[in-house]
Amino acid sequence: MMKPIPCIILDDEPMAYKLLADYAEKRPELNLLYAGDDITHALSLLKQNPDPHHGQFHPLIILDIQMPAINGLDIMKLLGKDYDFIISSAYAEFALQSYAFTVIDYLLKPISQQRFNQAIDKHLDWKTPKTIQSKAYIQVRADRKDHRIELSKIDYIEGLKDYLIIHFEGQKLMTLETMKEMMNRLPAEEFIRIHRSIILPKKKIKAIDAHQVQHHNGDYFPVGETFKEELFRWFKSL
Repeated sequence: MMKPIPCIILDDEPMAYKLLADYAEKRPELNLLYAGDDITHALSLLKQNPDPHHGQFHPLIILDIQMPAINGLDIMKLLGKDYDFIISSAYAEFALQSYAFTVIDYLLKPISQQRFNQAIDKHLDWKTPKTIQSKAYIQVRADRKDHRIELSKIDYIEGLKDYLIIHFEGQKLMTLETMKEMMNRLPAEEFIRIHRSIILPKKKIKAIDAHQVQHHNGDYFPVGETFKEELFRWFKSL
């Protein structure tokens, strides 16, 4: 059973954070650590968590953009990619800036329980590997949109620093995610990482040798030393 996701709500309006806290406490998937406007206290609670990745889930932070001490964008810059965010704001104009971070959803005030639940469900659907496997697709954020890509249509995934390029059916999408995060979301029986910057669908591997893998489309990809043992073990087991 999945452990509850650590959750913090930050807002400078008492009515707003109390309402969101009430919504959050009705969701058993969330472990509400704090709701309020004390950013220093909230950050100290996050530092007390020894495992910011919390399994497949990062801690979830629901925050307003416009706050007097430090705005939500600065908080996201400070915390970085070890946390997932849901924005609650009265202003739509900050949406574009916020999506430079791992923003699951952008909620415009006033926020209903139904709209809050939609955001949490979206987070669970996006981040839970079992959900992805059963639906045979992966959901990624690219070009300020959520895209669903069928796993069977992926040709390969290429790492580029903190970004990934997903190649499928002659198309490609760039998304802000690491190779490790992507591997955690892909079904292990269908995909294998052969290099620090390459993930391949197993069924599209035609041949391998000590240094490279031949894709069924004729392309060749290098094999990294770190991943060679697992690759050969899998290939010999067929």
